[in-house]
Amino acid sequence: MTIAITGATGQLGRLVVANLRNAENSEDVLALVRDTGKAADLGVEARRFDYDAPETLAPALEGVDTLLLISGSEVGRRGPQHRAVIDAAKTAGVEHIVYTSLLRADTSTLGLAPEHVETEEALAASGVARTILRNGWYTENYTGGLASAVEHKALIGAAQDGRISAATRADYAAAAATVLLNPELRGRAYELSGDESFTLTDLAAALSKEVGETIPYVDMPKDDYSAALVKAGLPEDLAEFLAHCDAEAAKGALFDEGNELSRLIGRPTTPLAEAVRQALRWGL
Repeated sequence: MTIAITGATGQLGRLVVANLRNAENSEDVLALVRDTGKAADLGVEARRFDYDAPETLAPALEGVDTLLLISGSEVGRRGPQHRAVIDAAKTAGVEHIVYTSLLRADTSTLGLAPEHVETEEALAASGVARTILRNGWYTENYTGGLASAVEHKALIGAAQDGRISAATRADYAAAAATVLLNPELRGRAYELSGDESFTLTDLAAALSKEVGETIPYVDMPKDDYSAALVKAGLPEDLAEFLAHCDAEAAKGALFDEGNELSRLIGRPTTPLAEAVRQALRWGL
């Protein structure tokens, strides 16, 4: 069986490829990427695959049995991009598509949700066998900013006391590889999230413990948080998006206690303290 991974040079895609290569029952793996030069270190065959160049899609999928469609990074353009991939997969005779969607996509209040719902509907209409991995929040969405929090002596946000059931990219990559390699796990939608939910106050406490000084969490109104992110150098649209996500987290949009991810991968998800430790090790 040949498995192809879109976005294979991305942060999640690289981890999925590594999981597949290291698995005892590994299969042939293909990396589908915009720039094959960036895939040289993956250790697998790379094929050019550009969502915005439809003529590259079906030829790159020749001989592929199972496709992992990792959702694109261009918010607002993912609907047509994903449809193009699905159409090409059907044309190429791909037998099964696994898609990385969003936790509770069909009911989520996050602005990301509509494009995921659109893609899930396109998959259903395609007639190709499908499995949906509804990934919750990545812990790295927050730990990626810890170096700045240490520098400025405060962790800022707008999530209030909302609980966030995040997991690391490594956890979600393990889940994707598990499903790709085990046919008996296919054909359903998985709601995936971390075992351990936390507030941003909890995150600040874990950070404080790790660095040996008090780094408080400072909660801000949504608009003030967005303005602070712009002042720190983020593009306005990204700052508004992050502030929106925090505001929805305050309402419970990022909380889940199903523990389906840990059951799927056969181990607990990465604890918050370990995720903080890893972030500081790599980012400071």
